Amino acid sequence: MVTPIKRAITGGIGSGKSYICRLLEEKGFPVFYCDDEAKRIIRTNSDVRKALQALVGADVYSPTGELNKPKLAAYICQGPAYSKQVDAIVHPLVRKCYLDWNARQKAPITYMESAILYESGFDVLVDQVVLVHASEDTRIARIMDRDNIDRTTALRWISLQMPEVEKLKRADIVIDNELNSAPNLTPLLPH
Repeated sequence: MVTPIKRAITGGIGSGKSYICRLLEEKGFPVFYCDDEAKRIIRTNSDVRKALQALVGADVYSPTGELNKPKLAAYICQGPAYSKQVDAIVHPLVRKCYLDWNARQKAPITYMESAILYESGFDVLVDQVVLVHASEDTRIARIMDRDNIDRTTALRWISLQMPEVEKLKRADIVIDNELNSAPNLTPLLPH
């Protein structure tokens, strides 16, 4: 039995990670979305619910159990120390879900999509890291368009993530994903 190559797809907000992952899925590669899994866990796991209520406040969930997304986002956006507290509750469960998911895969290459790959420590779970890279101007334009926000807010969101230059130093493969060019996926496909 051949052990699949485990790759992570990362990149700053607005880089086009999700777009690249959709292209890979269209080519038949399985992709695990860390953010989607974290959201599912936050919505459905009663232990996580209790821990977040103790940390953020009881009103982070409604009386019917619905997540108060703005309340959680406001808490996280206070700075790295706050997001690390939430991450300490959620990330161990995301990690376990990824490992379980990956063990079930039969493809020669699997992908994990994670915006905060290095910050979460999930880079140690994979064989290679793929950085989806776009210039800051491109990323700002995408974020402003996608989320209907102003430039100042887009820049603040970008500032909450690891600097792109640091990700470029650490990545094994870089995929250029600028506005006016089709990304070259050749380095991601089996030879």
